[in-house]
Amino acid sequence: MIRFLLTFFAGLVISTAVIAAPVRIKDLVEFDGVRGNDLVGYGLVVGLNGTGDGLRNSPFTEEIMANMLERLGVNVTGEQFRPKNVAAVLVTAELPPFSRAGSQIDVTVSAIGDATSLLGGTLVMTPLNAADGQIYAVAQGTIIAGGASAQGDAATVTTGVPTAGSIPSGGRVEREIDFDFGSLTDIRLALRTPDFTTAARIEQAINGDLNRAVAVMLDAGTVQVNIAATQAPSPAHAIGRIENIRVEPERSARVVVDQRSGTIVMGEDVRISRVAVSQGGLTIRVEEAPAVIQPNPFAPGQTVVVPRTNAAIEEEPGIGLAEVPDGTSLSDVVAGLNALGVAPRDMIDILKSIKAAGALHADFIVQ
Repeated sequence: MIRFLLTFFAGLVISTAVIAAPVRIKDLVEFDGVRGNDLVGYGLVVGLNGTGDGLRNSPFTEEIMANMLERLGVNVTGEQFRPKNVAAVLVTAELPPFSRAGSQIDVTVSAIGDATSLLGGTLVMTPLNAADGQIYAVAQGTIIAGGASAQGDAATVTTGVPTAGSIPSGGRVEREIDFDFGSLTDIRLALRTPDFTTAARIEQAINGDLNRAVAVMLDAGTVQVNIAATQAPSPAHAIGRIENIRVEPERSARVVVDQRSGTIVMGEDVRISRVAVSQGGLTIRVEEAPAVIQPNPFAPGQTVVVPRTNAAIEEEPGIGLAEVPDGTSLSDVVAGLNALGVAPRDMIDILKSIKAAGALHADFIVQ
């Protein structure tokens, strides 16, 4: 094996301090009680061009269609109908915080039967329920499908997902969430990525901007703000001022890899201790080429298949043994790994092995 040494001269490496850009508090935290609520409903799409559910395979579609017609005063008891222009769907939406009755929201429609496309369909009035079982919105409208499908006698082509679509502003809020935000005396800021340093900086930034002690860090993921101490006219005024204060967040060192695409993403704080790496490949090749031997015409004997196998073992030269020195910055780490001259997918295996050896000082996340 050829051994080579990658040498990095400390005198030639210029280290520069990279200061992260400050981020608004509203982009780092979630305000306690200020959140959306998920809604779901079961409805019927009509007006499809023969791409709906096959009612023999989807009996629930026939049931909901019969119930809807009964509510509209049409008696279909005992009738046999097999339309192909209807489809049963699940309707989902998110009720934004502070939504008022009459406001509109976007909804998503997805087929649950064997419908082949929802293109051009119309969703019939569908109530949307929250987790408490109450109806908070009603959805209806023309569906914008996310794909298309076409077929002939011997071929079918599909682009996108024609069995799902959306209705912009297709839901109307009918019930408001009972939440009195104006009566809050304290509000908690929940960090999206809990970190003690970031939480402490948020506390210091709020207290420094208001020139008084109004924020207290409770833990790595929570900062509590005393609304009364801010001397703001209302909690909404206090949050409106606090959320735009800028803070420099502290990030954990992470290496994220996607094995499907071979993508590698490293954070700025990734460090690698001094380690030696060797990478190569071993290929075993087996080829079967059987030969058929048979007697001459009208001669006695029988046809025989004689096996013939070619087996070989090939060892790739690999990269030899390389030394990656202590990484003092992300650029040093990338330069050291790139000097190994390996493909991205091989780089993923190398990083996994370095992490297993305890030399990669970062969270290693595989997707």
